[in-house]
Amino acid sequence: MAKGPGQGGQCSAASYVGIAGCASAPARLYNNGTSRGAVLSIPNLITLGRIILVPIVVWAITSGEMRVACFLFFAAGISDAVDGFLAKRFHMASELGALIDPLADKALIVSIYVALGIAGALPIPLVILVVSRDIMIVSGFMVAWLVAKPIPVRPLPVSKLNTVAQILLATLVLAEQGFHLNADLAVNVGIGLVTALTLLSIAFYLAEWLRHMNSVGAGH
Repeated sequence: MAKGPGQGGQCSAASYVGIAGCASAPARLYNNGTSRGAVLSIPNLITLGRIILVPIVVWAITSGEMRVACFLFFAAGISDAVDGFLAKRFHMASELGALIDPLADKALIVSIYVALGIAGALPIPLVILVVSRDIMIVSGFMVAWLVAKPIPVRPLPVSKLNTVAQILLATLVLAEQGFHLNADLAVNVGIGLVTALTLLSIAFYLAEWLRHMNSVGAGH
C-alpha cells in the first residue's frame, strides 16, 4: 500500500520497483541514520504479519469467504499505516523494513488480483495485465543489474496512481462480493481505470528503461 516516508517511505510500494529496486535503498537509509542490518523491530514484525496474511486472504477468496477476505484486506491496510507511522515517529526504520515492506504490499495486491481472477470476480485479462506489468518491471531491473547498468529507483507518478487504483478496485470488489452490494458500474469503471493506468505505466517504464540503458551505454 502506498504511504509517505516511514518504514516504506524510502521505497514506496506504489512504485512496485521496491521489490527489485529497493536494493539501493539501504545506502540512503544509512545516510539518514536508519538502523542497519536485519533488525526485527515492531514495524518489521507488523510487516511480516502482513506477509503471513497473503495465503489466508487467498484462501478466503478462493473459498468464497469474501467478507472474511474484505476484513483481512482492511486489516492489512491498517497495519501498513501503523508500521509506517511507528517507523517514522519512533525512528524504527531499518534496512530490513525497506526491503520487506514493498514486498509485502505488492505480494498482497498481486495475490488478491490472482485470487479474484480465479474466483471469477475480476476479468482474467486484467489479472494477466497486472501481473505481467510487475514481472516486466522486475525483469527490466534485473537485466539492468546483470549488465552492470543498475537503474535508480524513481517512482513514477503514473505508477503511484496505478497502485491506488488497484487498491481501490480490489477493495470495491471484495466489499461488493462480501456484502452483496450493487456496484457493477463502479467496478466496471475501476476495471477500465486500472487497465488504462497499467498500460500507461508499462509504456512509461519501458520508455524510462530504454532511455536509461541508451544513456548509460552512450556515456561509456
